[in-house]
Amino acid sequence: MPGAVLRQAVQDATGITWEEWVTTLKQAVDSSWSHEHMKEHICEQFQVSDEWGEWLTVMYGQLLGRIPVGVTKDAGVQIGVRKTIKVEQEKVWDYLTSPQGLPLWIWDVSEFRLQKGYEFKSKEGICGKLTVVLPFRKLRMKWKLPEWEKPSRLQLYLLPTDSGKTTIAIHQEMLDDVYVRELMRRFWADKLEQIKNYLEGRNE
Repeated sequence: MPGAVLRQAVQDATGITWEEWVTTLKQAVDSSWSHEHMKEHICEQFQVSDEWGEWLTVMYGQLLGRIPVGVTKDAGVQIGVRKTIKVEQEKVWDYLTSPQGLPLWIWDVSEFRLQKGYEFKSKEGICGKLTVVLPFRKLRMKWKLPEWEKPSRLQLYLLPTDSGKTTIAIHQEMLDDVYVRELMRRFWADKLEQIKNYLEGRNE
């Protein structure tokens, strides 16, 4: 079942609730159709954009038992994003856990302690709990945006390279659906670019 974020987005974009779409699509499409055929039919018959034709096709296909990209049995809906930057591992860690770096991924918090079991909540409503803290290497936590129904599992890895660079790897699991997966893929890709530009700029 799609999460609250997708259900609201569907209604905002199309003027029709997800539940109404399911009823309509059961009558309008053949479950044996290919993904491409189904999407084309939805776009043409209901005059929705290419983007929303894709999302409706993916989510309805999932109801039919089709497994979309990024969905696994154990970790649910997940996403992995990484970027290598020309900065040492220790400096990356210090920045990500500093008052300057924390707002990139948990926004405005008055306090943040690097210890297992520590629970945090930002002024913007992002909340979570640290479950693994390996200094300079890994953070693992529960992580939830205020509009989400349940928390995800977020992991930040710092992987040193032989040339003195650092790969920042972000892995997020237990997301509501593939729509949220795409939102988070874009979100983390943007954050990694910001981190790269800031740290490499200071390192020059």
